[in-house]
Amino acid sequence: MSLKWTDSLEIAIALDEQYPEVDPQGVRFTDLHAWICALDEFDDEPSRSGEKILEAIQMAWIEERS
Repeated sequence: MSLKWTDSLEIAIALDEQYPEVDPQGVRFTDLHAWICALDEFDDEPSRSGEKILEAIQMAWIEERS
């Protein structure tokens, strides 16, 4: 399965599995972007993301933790 920027929930789940010790509320967007691009399943252009996309992924990650 390949992940695209629009797969916010799936990316959030992958991040939660990859970084279980991280509080998603405190993650900077620059770090979040780098971590997403480093996911094995991620297959999209790094430049296609923006603040709204990163915010949606971060919110999905926070929800995943709840």
